[in-house]
Amino acid sequence: MVIPQPSAPLRRVSILATDGVFASTLMQAKDFFHMAGIRYARQQGLGHEPPFEILLVSPDGQPVNSFSTVRVPVDAALEPCDVIILPPFWDDFDTLSRRHPQILDWLRERHAAGTAICGEATGVFWMAEAGLLDGKEATTYWRFFQEFAERFPRVNLNQDKHISDADNLYCAGGVTSACDLYIYLIERYCGAGVAQGVARDILYEVQRSYTPGRLGFGGQKLHQDVAILQIQQWLEEHYADKFRFEDVAREHGMSIRNFMRRFQAATGDKPLHYLQRLRIETAKSLLSSTRKSIKTISYEVGYDDASFFARLFRQHTELSPNQYRRQFRHKDSGA
Repeated sequence: MVIPQPSAPLRRVSILATDGVFASTLMQAKDFFHMAGIRYARQQGLGHEPPFEILLVSPDGQPVNSFSTVRVPVDAALEPCDVIILPPFWDDFDTLSRRHPQILDWLRERHAAGTAICGEATGVFWMAEAGLLDGKEATTYWRFFQEFAERFPRVNLNQDKHISDADNLYCAGGVTSACDLYIYLIERYCGAGVAQGVARDILYEVQRSYTPGRLGFGGQKLHQDVAILQIQQWLEEHYADKFRFEDVAREHGMSIRNFMRRFQAATGDKPLHYLQRLRIETAKSLLSSTRKSIKTISYEVGYDDASFFARLFRQHTELSPNQYRRQFRHKDSGA
């Protein structure tokens, strides 16, 4: 995952509750951000009170009946916020969307205002129904691939990804990938130390069947250069291979000079830096979720020289690979 420097501090996280929602996913999101708030407050010397609100919201501010028939109270109706979480539900979406059209208006308004919007599994349907994902990449839970593709043909459904991002719109296929998404957002707003602390406390024993999505790259695909998009996809699949950019350019009908110019114009990155980021972000996931040696990880992401890999890793993260790993392996007494 490509993590930007912490942006403006969070003020409010809104977690949408509707009839049929999975109550466990509501509270999972609330717990992640509540823990982040406690750690962030401690780090900033603000005491133990979280410095931002994490609210359960419903379309009308009234309690909802969850999937398991538990009556769930909420904190507020739909209001301005910095992050919106759309948890999964088990209900007829047509019925829900007709009953609550204000949700769609709220999502459009908040997206235009710069709010980060995150859908998990069927929660992604709300984003697509609002038209926010038209022409953009998205994913959802595997059981709903066909229904989603038929209902939203303008959305680029990627069935191979567990997490996608595009234009401040994030999709998670299921529970584990949603956890990875929350960690990314916590790092975005609260910094790396807080995010790594939350990851240690909650995700230490999670075994993934996938490498967490490389969040932060999706925004670099919002361009119309089809050949460069194809090359970006190729790089994601072959980042560990040995190749020359001259050969990649030639295979796509470009001179190396034209390729370099077009790639940077489309993505904002030079090809080599883009490739290095892909490798380093993959290495970060392997360091935090496996016990593989640094040498093995270096080789798996495309570097035969572990010393060179370690220097490059430090350039990108300001930490050595071992320091990065220790932040996940050991508890701390601070933030």
